[in-house]
Amino acid sequence: MLSIYSIGALLLAYLFGSIPTAVWIGQAFYGIDVREYGSGNAGATNTFRVLGKKAGIPVMVIDILKGWTATNLAYFIGISITGAYHSIAFTNYELALGITAVMGHLFPVFAGFRGGKGVATLFGMVLAINLPSALLCVAVFIAVLLITRYVSLGSILGGFTYLLGVTFVFPVYIKSVIIYGMCIFVLILVTHQKNIERLLKGKESKVNLFKRKAV
Repeated sequence: MLSIYSIGALLLAYLFGSIPTAVWIGQAFYGIDVREYGSGNAGATNTFRVLGKKAGIPVMVIDILKGWTATNLAYFIGISITGAYHSIAFTNYELALGITAVMGHLFPVFAGFRGGKGVATLFGMVLAINLPSALLCVAVFIAVLLITRYVSLGSILGGFTYLLGVTFVFPVYIKSVIIYGMCIFVLILVTHQKNIERLLKGKESKVNLFKRKAV
């Protein structure tokens, strides 16, 4: 049953997700709206591509914290709604908060509803939901990134790894978490359609994490 507290938490989660980190950092320190360059997305990957690692790293960290913080709002008011921590109802409430934050990142009210692809915010959410699977996910992402230098490919395979993690490697036995893992993978595929097309054509941009790219 929705209460004023649960509705308020969902609104707060959306506002956390809506913080347009890439846009604000780009405009404040570089005088650039990253959405006008590169892939046109307001996310960590495009920030790395357009402004380099000095801007990309803080954007990525803050975007991850957005998802983690929003999901963990459940610990502040979730007990009054679900009756117990780590119950199925509590986990479902965590999922609702995290997904709301991701929607905020995709459609940020503070940036004209033009956001990023939500991968970093999704990762912050999965860190809060299932830490072992999240760490397995990031290990695969880093390995793919170092080998291929394709952030998009790392994101896609990382999302698939998380689904495998919650289903087989570190099973949680909560159907909603498995369904959520499936939704994450589908969402990543949908938001990376153009990247997939470029990968298949061999035209996808590679990211060099060790050298600042000129604007």
